[in-house]
Amino acid sequence: MEVETAYFPKLEDVIKASENLKGVAIVTPLSHNLRYSKQYKSNIFFKREDLQQVRSYKIRGAYNKMSSLLEDEIKNGIVCASAGNHGQGVAISCKILKIKGTIFMPSPTPNQKIDQVEMFGEEFVNIILIGDSFDDAYHAAMEQSDRLNQTFIHPFNDPKVIEGQATVGLEIINQSEEKTIDYVFLPVGGGGLASGLSSIFKHLSPSTKIIGVEPKGAPSMSNSIKNDENIELNTIENFVEGAAVKRVGDLTFSIAKQNLYDMITVDEGHICQTILDLYNKEAIVAEPAAALSIAALERYAEEIEGKNVVCVISGSNNDITRTAEIKERAMLYAQLKHYFIVKFPQRAGALRQFVAEILGPDDDITYFQYTKKTNRENGAAVVGLELKSKEDFDPLIKRMKDKKFYGDYLNNKPDLFQFLV
Repeated sequence: MEVETAYFPKLEDVIKASENLKGVAIVTPLSHNLRYSKQYKSNIFFKREDLQQVRSYKIRGAYNKMSSLLEDEIKNGIVCASAGNHGQGVAISCKILKIKGTIFMPSPTPNQKIDQVEMFGEEFVNIILIGDSFDDAYHAAMEQSDRLNQTFIHPFNDPKVIEGQATVGLEIINQSEEKTIDYVFLPVGGGGLASGLSSIFKHLSPSTKIIGVEPKGAPSMSNSIKNDENIELNTIENFVEGAAVKRVGDLTFSIAKQNLYDMITVDEGHICQTILDLYNKEAIVAEPAAALSIAALERYAEEIEGKNVVCVISGSNNDITRTAEIKERAMLYAQLKHYFIVKFPQRAGALRQFVAEILGPDDDITYFQYTKKTNRENGAAVVGLELKSKEDFDPLIKRMKDKKFYGDYLNNKPDLFQFLV
């Protein structure tokens, strides 16, 4: 059952949540970042929620909610749905408060997040993997909540959860040594962090512009605010699993639409490049949702020049086995990776000619699949090429067409392309 949308977080309740979280959630650093400050000619600060024990801010809302439960509300245990980070916050809260819990997670959840939930919850939690998305896990968890009369711990659409997440904003204001904070960029999934943090800034720093950031493939809050109605998306891209929901909370939507200065989306490929940059240049392990706030700076480059800007790094629960996919998506976004159907003449030396006369000196073949068929003049191969510069693309196409090797370009054909990437 959804809560009433007239609710708005009170400052005293967030201060109470901050006191409640002492010894459970750490006060994470607000650190100045030299590289991004120079790049954007501004003062960029990172709020490092990736350094929490559970590696995300989600412990704040989960514990604040669960510690408020009455005995009757926990006698049958609790249940929740999570794409990973909320589950970890619930799991460690179960162990601390000695509450039995069931955590539903989507089947594609990275193993790293599943292992963390098991580690933090120990014997107090049971994990059930179900469905393809958070929304599938959510519906399964709600069904069990109703059937077994277990208290459902919502990942975002709950006052106590919102007040817990709002403590991130309270800390930023208390930690900042700057006279003003001009902008705060934060990731948006279901909207718990966005509604909580933005409410604190409304109370204490109303001139600060709060920018919510979603992945391009899951613009649920963006679409809802644009239409002034909480809209459920038919389909979403699940790559940024920590910020990919089909429908935000009614409660979080009602708060966010009042408080947020802007809601923007960022391409998944840009998010991937940001993840790689943060790791290679800053030694920060960021999960896809955590990179949203940094990736969004490019869109606001002119507006933030000379300003004080905070980016919330929301979590670091990234599975190393995803590195190859992250690199691939980043290169596709940068227009450095391209896939083609190449028509090879079925004669000796055709591949040698392709390498010598078609490829540029810095081009590299990264994918090649070819089966020779008899009684045909040409044989089709699927070829992946990595370029040194995106400006090399048009000359490459011209050489392929001039030499009769060109068959088709696959990057802009999603129905075919999904089988390669």
